[in-house]
Amino acid sequence: MGKDVDQRLATIMAGLVKHLHQFAREVELTQSEWEYAIGFLTKTGQICSAERQEFILLSDTLGVSMLVDAINNRRPEGATENTVFGPFHVEGAPVRQMGEQICLDGKGESCLFTGRVIDLDGKPIEGAHIDVWSDNAEGYYDVQQPDIQPRWNNRGVFITGADGLYSFVGIKPVSYPIPDDGPVGKMLAHLGRHPYRPAHMHYMIRAKGFQKLVTHTFVGGDEYLTSDAVFGVKKTLIAPFVRVEGGETLWRSDFDFVLAPAENLAGG
Repeated sequence: MGKDVDQRLATIMAGLVKHLHQFAREVELTQSEWEYAIGFLTKTGQICSAERQEFILLSDTLGVSMLVDAINNRRPEGATENTVFGPFHVEGAPVRQMGEQICLDGKGESCLFTGRVIDLDGKPIEGAHIDVWSDNAEGYYDVQQPDIQPRWNNRGVFITGADGLYSFVGIKPVSYPIPDDGPVGKMLAHLGRHPYRPAHMHYMIRAKGFQKLVTHTFVGGDEYLTSDAVFGVKKTLIAPFVRVEGGETLWRSDFDFVLAPAENLAGG
């Protein structure tokens, strides 16, 4: 490398080359295996589009996404934990009123999601932007079915008031397979792994003076909690989903989000 190369770039590239060479030596990589790997990466890039990011799926299913997340989101005790971002977030979801319905296709078992956004001392956080998204009752996100689902189906942004409370009506999420019709799906099949994610609701919460939180709440009792294809489950994020008798929704899920102050951000 040149003497004027950015030092961080030099560190990353030196480590990458060192470990790639060590890997090749350790497994005694054959010429045909190397060619297969190049072909695999080529196909992974070719299937990517504005709606599909196969490299994120590859990173997720190899556990790299969660490792990078853990390195960069070491939070103080009591703060809600991060988990994998996933490939299906869309910027620009509409801001909705508290308590509003986000399910636009009328399918699925209705669920009231509610709770508070608070700081480490339990004080409510005003002005927190809560960006939420989930799959539909058939296990697909709206961007996967643009000609079938309404735009912004099961998506919305909610802004907390002085009490820090949030509430919205969606559906009880269902478990679903990550897209497995491409190179990543073939890799999982060869490894004897299933492509399923346990049922979850996505949250991205941003508030002035606090760390951004990217997380899920998982449906307790889901059969894939211990074998999530992208290793995203954390015990603290498994939420109660309680059946409601005679209510306006069939289910209710209460979960408080605890944000850490921005100055507590710890990286690797």
